[in-house]
Amino acid sequence: MSVIVMLLSTSCNHVETYAEQIKKENNAINKFIKDKGIKVISETEFAQKDSTTDVSQNEYVLIKSSGVYMQIVRKGCGEKIKNGETVTVICRFTETNIMQDKEVLDNAHSYYYATLPDKMSVKNTSGTFSASFDPMSSLMYETYRSASVPAGWLTPMTFIKIGRPEKAEDEIAKVNLIVPHTQGQSYASSEVIPFFYTITYERGI
Repeated sequence: MSVIVMLLSTSCNHVETYAEQIKKENNAINKFIKDKGIKVISETEFAQKDSTTDVSQNEYVLIKSSGVYMQIVRKGCGEKIKNGETVTVICRFTETNIMQDKEVLDNAHSYYYATLPDKMSVKNTSGTFSASFDPMSSLMYETYRSASVPAGWLTPMTFIKIGRPEKAEDEIAKVNLIVPHTQGQSYASSEVIPFFYTITYERGI
């Protein structure tokens, strides 16, 4: 009897291992890709297409080194961030918890957060990008209390232009990202949760 009670207690108090959490995360990402009708292309195919994704085909490129899936909706106007250059970048975004299929944050459409775009300082060091949020203007900082920009947010920097519209036809860069916990914000990292983002990037003054 005591053995049975002990086994039942162990079963009820089971804590997920990291491997089990990773498996759940991968399953959630795969389900999201299937449900959204996403066509995944390789980095080789992405390069052959001049680093573009066909939005009409709902293409995303899988960056194998990070596990980030990226769709470039618009490459943007202006110029890319040059080597050695530090630039203020203004972002508006929506953040969705893929596990729960629930939108968490939005300063792209939300009236309440419309005046709080995310401002970050981005530096290009020989093709490696680093960045930090401005605590005085950042919904991400206000929410997660960290100035660290999720690595997944920096994935597009190699491929997009960071500018400010000067002509009527100019559009700022826009991307969609599936970001695994290893490339995400602090909550994603600690809870092993993937997030989906739609982000626009504009050069600050």
